[in-house]
Amino acid sequence: MSLDGAEIIVNSSGSHHELRKLKRRVDLITEATLKCGGVYLYANQKGCDGDRLYYDGAAMILANGVVLAMSSQFSIADVDVQVATVDLGAVRAFRAARTSRSMQAARATPYPRAKAECALAVELGDFDNSVRPTDPIAVRYNTPSEEINLGPACWLWDYLRRSGQGGFFLPLSGGLDSCSTALIVHSMCRQVTEACLRGDEQVLKDVRRCVGAGADYVPESAQELAGHLFYTCYMGTENSSTETQERARHLAQTIGSYHVDLRMDSVVAAIVALFVLVTSRTPQYEVRGGSSFENLALQNIQARLRMLLSYLFAALLPWARGRQKSLLVLSSANVDEALRGYFTKYDCSSADLNPIGSISKHDLRKYVAFARDAMELPVLDEFLNAMPSAELVPHSESYTQSDEVEMGMSYAELSEFGRLRKVDGCGPYSMVMHLLHIWGDQLTPREIAQKVRRFFFFYAINRHKMTTITPAYHAETYSPDDNRFDMRPFLYNSSWTWQFQAIDALIERIESAQDQ
Repeated sequence: MSLDGAEIIVNSSGSHHELRKLKRRVDLITEATLKCGGVYLYANQKGCDGDRLYYDGAAMILANGVVLAMSSQFSIADVDVQVATVDLGAVRAFRAARTSRSMQAARATPYPRAKAECALAVELGDFDNSVRPTDPIAVRYNTPSEEINLGPACWLWDYLRRSGQGGFFLPLSGGLDSCSTALIVHSMCRQVTEACLRGDEQVLKDVRRCVGAGADYVPESAQELAGHLFYTCYMGTENSSTETQERARHLAQTIGSYHVDLRMDSVVAAIVALFVLVTSRTPQYEVRGGSSFENLALQNIQARLRMLLSYLFAALLPWARGRQKSLLVLSSANVDEALRGYFTKYDCSSADLNPIGSISKHDLRKYVAFARDAMELPVLDEFLNAMPSAELVPHSESYTQSDEVEMGMSYAELSEFGRLRKVDGCGPYSMVMHLLHIWGDQLTPREIAQKVRRFFFFYAINRHKMTTITPAYHAETYSPDDNRFDMRPFLYNSSWTWQFQAIDALIERIESAQDQ
């Protein structure tokens, strides 16, 4: 089209957000206009599409390879308008200076033209020498932590106001993941409050409807708004520590959520007592002499009861406060745990929405550190310094349940496995071949092979959990959410017979060569 003389290209786009994606988008458009010349008007959809995607706006005006105007990447406003003044004469001069392009244009197939009774440039009689072309701007890209802070928050607000519900309910465990989800809701409250204080009528209307307040209600702070829209609950058992309970309480106080602290041991005991009554057998934890089957079952009782209690409290907590609204339940399972299957099916990972479900533990830890400084929340140091633990089994001075120990791999390793499996299309053998060159200075070939085998074994036996995973904000290309972004089967041969045999043969050859 540019070869046939089109000077202004309009792109009405629907490009969804992913972490670190905006720069690729800007680079593609910049390169196109630098090569072809011309003015490029890029309009992008904004908001939640009622699904896992969030469209992040960032409308742009470019000319001859430079950006003249660009809207904010994240905003709860329905519409952003960008304006720039461009010199079409500069476009023609830019193109004329490229001789090879002129030769291509002479041979270009012409497009049909439709004449319109309008003019983009002013007539000489209306000439105004005060009008000047817009100067180029330097594009500022959000860091991944800033994107996590803003993108899922805008997605949650758009979903909440369109669903007609009264807010969110979050099981707050005192760990890093639920802390990240709570911070995203806090970011949402901050953005909504700022829009209300600016006098945004649409946001004010939505807030009053969600809160159930009168026509004169205006939230004065994010904490005040959270007291209406955000409910958190610490669901402790005899296996929970005082440290996690206090961390959850401190965070809830800081961000202003309506917080409930409960112990559910009586409910757990009732479930176990029913089983004992029916079978005359009493299951025990492994640390108390029980088998691995008993140990897992006792852990899963606690995990699944938390899901039941979440929906009970989400339905009735607003009623208990005199409100006629129910709540959307939030999950806080990260993408690495979903990939490995390190969660209980139908536990707190099962909810209505999951704002961190396609974000890695590595990025979440960086996000919490960012939020500590950017939002002045020193309480987050307690979460950053804590060891990740499910706290589902009895602990003592000699034993504390650790996520990474139980998984047999670190969260950083899980993130690497995820990208290699999905983005690079690696199977077990090709993944070992790749990691031998990446991790070879830290681990032996056999250790690398063992980690890859362990990952693929648990990936295979837990793949079925992806069929019921909570809809999550899409932020990573390696999201294992099979509902839309990963169409692989959910029943695998967990022995990976051919692949594991090939890995064993490879390791034997490497070790034999090293011994010589």
